[in-house]
Amino acid sequence: MVLSLKRKVTALLLLLPILLLNAQGELKSVEGYSPKIGTMVYMLEDLKDRITQQVKDLDQSQIDFLYDADANSIGSLIMHLVSTESYYLTATLKGREWTEEELSRFGVAGELNEEVKNILKGKPINHYLGLWDEVRKKTLDELKTKDDVWFSSNIEEGLNYHYIWYHVMEHSANHMGQIATIKNRLPK
Repeated sequence: MVLSLKRKVTALLLLLPILLLNAQGELKSVEGYSPKIGTMVYMLEDLKDRITQQVKDLDQSQIDFLYDADANSIGSLIMHLVSTESYYLTATLKGREWTEEELSRFGVAGELNEEVKNILKGKPINHYLGLWDEVRKKTLDELKTKDDVWFSSNIEEGLNYHYIWYHVMEHSANHMGQIATIKNRLPK
């Protein structure tokens, strides 16, 4: 009997995200994009909105807070999301490497390490969110110029643009969880 209860709870936990998604409405394709790209845009925008809601009202001490020596701050995680999206925007949608200016503006948090933690302090949350808005606008504009054939085309065996942009979305979801953990550890 206990085993069947555990199975029921496990099944419920696995289905919970689907139930919540259905409660909010269905996964949609955003108008103005090809169908598969539009669905990815919907998911990217949903994650960005949810992360923004989590952080938009934080003060400077909360943005820069490190709960231990190995942790990242919320500001550095947001900047890391900006760096990641900017890199893939430039590489996949523009077909080139970052310029020196782009590298200096967006590349600083491509890797999160001690040096980056020391650089990314003292900037208000609106600084990071503004950079993310800037990069996202470019991403959305560029994605409008692509179609589902491009999105699904193989770059190399097993790797296509759909998978790359799925990775950007997955990356955001992962760091959204880290941000929630940091917020739970903020000094009261």
